[in-house]
Amino acid sequence: MNVEKDVLKDYLYANGLKYTKQRQIILNAFLGVEDHISADELFKLVIKLEPSIGLATIYRTLALLCHCGLAQERQFGDNQTRYEHVYNHVHHDHLICTSCGKITEFSSPKIEKLQKGISTRHKFKVLSHKLELYGLCSLCQKGQHSSE
Repeated sequence: MNVEKDVLKDYLYANGLKYTKQRQIILNAFLGVEDHISADELFKLVIKLEPSIGLATIYRTLALLCHCGLAQERQFGDNQTRYEHVYNHVHHDHLICTSCGKITEFSSPKIEKLQKGISTRHKFKVLSHKLELYGLCSLCQKGQHSSE
């Protein structure tokens, strides 16, 4: 977590901003969650630690985390922006159940190799990519899983 803290501090100072106690609390709470988290969900965690932190501060800090490369915004088809850790994390893609909302992360060297080959053939330099596959998880296919 110290590395992430340094990344954020360096970004803030380079942009004339301060590393505040509020930002530290939000960063720690964000890094303590391994799931894809919404601003509202993060807010509920943070106000238990520091009730004076408002939702607007959560949104601003999440934007800073995205700009400095610690987090990435994700949209999974449920009209809610979620955030995930990306700094020093292995690239992965997502399977999203359109019925229950379950998100399964997966990695596939074959897919990565195929994408690299396609971009090379087209003389295209990929800066980043997101692969999201939408469908039904095994439980929803069997009618055993209800949406919450």
